[in-house]
Amino acid sequence: MFTVQTRIRVERLKEIVRGCIKNNRQSQSELYKMFSSKMYGVCMRYAGNSSDAQDILQDGFIKVFENLKGFKWDGSLEGWMKRIFVNLALDKYRSKITTLSVDEMNQDKDFTDKEATALDTMSEKEILALIKQLPDQYRLVFNLYVMDGHSHNEIAQILDIGVSTSRSNLARAKTILKEKIDYQSQWIEKAI
Repeated sequence: MFTVQTRIRVERLKEIVRGCIKNNRQSQSELYKMFSSKMYGVCMRYAGNSSDAQDILQDGFIKVFENLKGFKWDGSLEGWMKRIFVNLALDKYRSKITTLSVDEMNQDKDFTDKEATALDTMSEKEILALIKQLPDQYRLVFNLYVMDGHSHNEIAQILDIGVSTSRSNLARAKTILKEKIDYQSQWIEKAI
């Protein structure tokens, strides 16, 4: 059951969307202000640098405004928008993705106690900064699998790569992150 305040917010959002569909600049500005910081976070996760993230954000809102009339209110507007931004980010990097041979696939290992301790001491911002340092093909697979919950079959279809390549890229991403976290934990030990 919705509260009165929730109903008012939903009705206001619908009013803003109707304005956006009519190309009303004020409505577009309001929608942008409501969602830009969340969508920028999504863009940064996939882009890896602020310049590319800004490009994706701008292109994403253009695409949102162009396609709002097709949005069905049977789902979340934020979720629908997020899908647009993720797809744009993936399109931007799809051509850069390189594949690794299956021979390079690493076994998935749990974090050691030392790595877990380092993770516990790191802020979310620091962890995201480490993820941002991954090469594009590893970061995309890592984000899709770990952050967005896609299966390797889905990732293979989204990125037009093999399932084994998706697994390999995820394993390599985890290995790189573990190395970075291990380095971080050594730094923490020295500081203590």
